[in-house]
Amino acid sequence: MFDFAVFGSLFLTLFVIMDPPGITPIFLALTAGRPAKVQRRMAWQAATVAFCVIAVFGICGRQILDYLHISTPALMIAGGLLLLLIALDLLTGKSEEPTQTKDVNVALVPLGMPLLAGPGAIVSVILAVQHADGFSGQLSVWLAIAAIHVVLWLVMRFSLVIIRIIKDGGVVLVTRLAGMMLSALAVQQIINGVMQVIKAG
Repeated sequence: MFDFAVFGSLFLTLFVIMDPPGITPIFLALTAGRPAKVQRRMAWQAATVAFCVIAVFGICGRQILDYLHISTPALMIAGGLLLLLIALDLLTGKSEEPTQTKDVNVALVPLGMPLLAGPGAIVSVILAVQHADGFSGQLSVWLAIAAIHVVLWLVMRFSLVIIRIIKDGGVVLVTRLAGMMLSALAVQQIINGVMQVIKAG
């Protein structure tokens, strides 16, 4: 009934791509200065949004991309550009959005998508769903997807303890470091997308 090989393979793949430990400083940077209740809500929202996006693409992702004539490299480049814009805001310390709007946007973009439910995770899930055999294979795939999102939520939820320890000065430092890491990740994602376009051509 349950295929541990399929579960383990997809869970580890998504763990590497979505990188729960690496998301911690970015989450801390984006949620700094907000009440604990809001931060907990944002952790839940981000994990939920990521799961919903992944689930939609797992069910009908190939059809969506084909219908819109969107290639995987295009998805990667667009996600990289979006992450780069967020990274520049973190590096420069800009904060032009109203607090309430910003709360919602941070949980949806960039945390939910494309940081967590990014092109790499979406493509991996689409392929896993397509290649899963029978009920046991599909069950293993969807349990792996659910498990990684529970891990992501727990990591973000308990990273709030770090905020209380490092105080305001530490938050500024973490914000700048997160901006650097995020900008590097964004550039790498754009490069990967461009390289795929070149290979395809």
